[in-house]
Amino acid sequence: MIYLRSEEEVARIRASARIVAGCLDHLERTVAVGVTPRHLDREAETYVRDHGALPAFKGYRGYPATLCVSVNHVVVHGIPNDVALEEGDIVGLDMGAIVEGYYADSARTVAVGEVPTEVQRLIDVTREALYRGIAQAVDGNRVGDIGHAIQSYAEGFGFSVVRDLVGHGVGRQLHEEPQVPNYGRPGRGPRLQSGMVLAIEPMLAMGSPEVSTLPDNWTVVTRDRSWSAHFEHTIAVGKGAPEVLSLSGEGATEGARAVGGG
Repeated sequence: MIYLRSEEEVARIRASARIVAGCLDHLERTVAVGVTPRHLDREAETYVRDHGALPAFKGYRGYPATLCVSVNHVVVHGIPNDVALEEGDIVGLDMGAIVEGYYADSARTVAVGEVPTEVQRLIDVTREALYRGIAQAVDGNRVGDIGHAIQSYAEGFGFSVVRDLVGHGVGRQLHEEPQVPNYGRPGRGPRLQSGMVLAIEPMLAMGSPEVSTLPDNWTVVTRDRSWSAHFEHTIAVGKGAPEVLSLSGEGATEGARAVGGG
């Protein structure tokens, strides 16, 4: 079932999303050479609870942490560990929060120090692909319009779109209908309507889009071990421009931005 949220429900999701955005801002400032993913996870849980919310990921289908920390060739769902970040790494930070029973979900990829030009381009293109997709999230469009915008932009730079993982509806549950693929054909898929709340989350790879899940049953990696980037926002579909609920405007890689620009 695809839910259409009332203004009151969207307000609760927005409250949750702003906590997630603030937490990601804090984590982005914390990322540095020598910092461990486990430390980032502790920081995330403390931030979320101190702001009156609950971690959305911890305990979800048995996931053991508040934060997913995905380094280099890890696409998503990296379980925090004690391996310190190194100069030149890239790290995906993905998390969610619950406020008054309503969920929000957001992610961003951060460079650790200086990275090669092509790796920085991967980060920049993935972020921009997200906004290209978000710009299509208006009443009357279709889910395929979102995926097509992401795919055509990403592939134009020679990056591949991971197809085994998709965005989703979000609200009373962390994952709701509809699924929101990061590829597709315009005019196809469920029709978008005002009141729908979606988590749009492109995952791009520098090499093959094929992925595998490690024996921990969580960590998803590129099969060819090429590096991957991931960005995600929780958004509300609108009759005009969509509203990005999880945009704080503070993060170095997620500053204030006009949706669909660039």
